[in-house]
Amino acid sequence: MAILIDGNTRVMTQGITGNTGQFHTRMCRDYAFGRDCFVSGVNPKKGGGDFDGIPVFATVREAKQATGATVSVIYVPPRFAAAAIEEAVEAELELVICITEGIPVRDMLRTCYSMEGRKTRLIGPNCPGIITPDEIKIGIMPGYIHKKGGVGVVSRSGTLTYEAVAQLMEQGLGQSTCVGIGGDPVNGLKHLDVLKLFNDDDETDAVLMVGEIGGTDEEDCALWVRDNMHKPIVGYIAGLTAPPGRRMGHAGAVISGGKGTAQEKLAVLEECGIKVARNPAEMGKVLKSVLR
Repeated sequence: MAILIDGNTRVMTQGITGNTGQFHTRMCRDYAFGRDCFVSGVNPKKGGGDFDGIPVFATVREAKQATGATVSVIYVPPRFAAAAIEEAVEAELELVICITEGIPVRDMLRTCYSMEGRKTRLIGPNCPGIITPDEIKIGIMPGYIHKKGGVGVVSRSGTLTYEAVAQLMEQGLGQSTCVGIGGDPVNGLKHLDVLKLFNDDDETDAVLMVGEIGGTDEEDCALWVRDNMHKPIVGYIAGLTAPPGRRMGHAGAVISGGKGTAQEKLAVLEECGIKVARNPAEMGKVLKSVLR
């Protein structure tokens, strides 16, 4: 099995008629079972039309009722993206994946507050999306670099997600599911949320967790791993090998009161029994070593 999405998932694209939405919907539809999975699109001004045979509806609720879609991917401009997430939440979708970057922090604060107690899970914003190799991809990641296997990947960095997967492939290691959670200061699922899902997944044998400077999400996750995780896990913190005087990571990464630095995160991960790759070029090798 996989976490969050698989070949039976039914997806709508919010913003399907824009250039970005069109391009990536085509790429996702052409991957694995994508032609069965991508069933509808949403544009408030173009309901009743279609995109390459995919029906377009004026609202998320209409798209859900007509096609049975329970997952949404969002490619709308930043000023409209938070409202698009809220519309999907009101329609009680199971999962929303927001690719859009540059959403105002105030908008996301309001949206995340409004999601408390609701059934919808959010991945992103400012993320590459999620892929279950050889079944379905929802987002902007290159599908061809993935193959099905037993390593779960969760990352704040889109670019390092691709690098991690490429290294796993060099080691002959496929992936169960890869989740790019995004690096904005206010977002949906955290490392901890995804680690819990991987821990319960029968077909995930190990996990590669890629973090970044800023915040304490990785430290919180490590403390949970110490007491609950029964699968091997490897961590890498972007910025660990940054040159003196420079910082690596998203603009949303904020270091405050000595918390959130790469070294502080590294220390907590190691104290909690997580094997750490100290160089980004070693993520795949270190993961393979823990499987041995």
